[in-house]
Amino acid sequence: MPIAFASLSLPIPLSWAQQPDEALVIRGVDAAVKARVDAIAEYTVTEHYSVFRGGDEAHSAAEMTVKTTYQKETGKNYTILSESGSSILRKLVLSSILDNEKRINQPGTREGTWITSANYMMKLKPGRVQHLDGRDCFVLSIEPRERAPNLIVGTLWVDTKDESIVQIQGTASKSISVFTGPTQLMRQYAMASGFAQATHARAVSDSFLFGQTIVTIDYTGYEIKIRAAP
Repeated sequence: MPIAFASLSLPIPLSWAQQPDEALVIRGVDAAVKARVDAIAEYTVTEHYSVFRGGDEAHSAAEMTVKTTYQKETGKNYTILSESGSSILRKLVLSSILDNEKRINQPGTREGTWITSANYMMKLKPGRVQHLDGRDCFVLSIEPRERAPNLIVGTLWVDTKDESIVQIQGTASKSISVFTGPTQLMRQYAMASGFAQATHARAVSDSFLFGQTIVTIDYTGYEIKIRAAP
């Protein structure tokens, strides 16, 4: 998702008695993503979008609440529950985000957006774990193998217990247009039905048309259907 964010938690370093094996950690990340993809047949979630302008995050310029429905066979669809504020920002910013999310989650396309070693070069940062959102995390630097607005150059935090994603933060590897600067992105995750699901996202971008724009997304009320075991 083309959006940027600032972490709400300060990492606290913990010493490692021994540096973990980088290849094992990366394989664990791949396995956690594959397990989620294979297990979840469908889900619904309520997403609340807010747009802020000019550094004023006390007063939103536009808001939208949508119900998102994901199905493994067809991808994502959205139903708008409420909207307010600037119709221009809702159309040019929020509707564009929804259209892009729908496009990149189509079967055959979404595989290229997964946070796996097939799509990213990953390198384990040495020397410590970090405590983030109540979880001990391995920290990896990531760089996409191809440039795209929805792929991030930055940092990935994964749980030391199961390598599930806790947070991703960085810069979009490609601007969405020649009029837009690099977008700073962050997304936080928590476990729902045993798998990592987004809970909060933040994107900060500058454009020739709008200046600085901040978009935040809050995800609540997941209802997840797990595929029956074969």
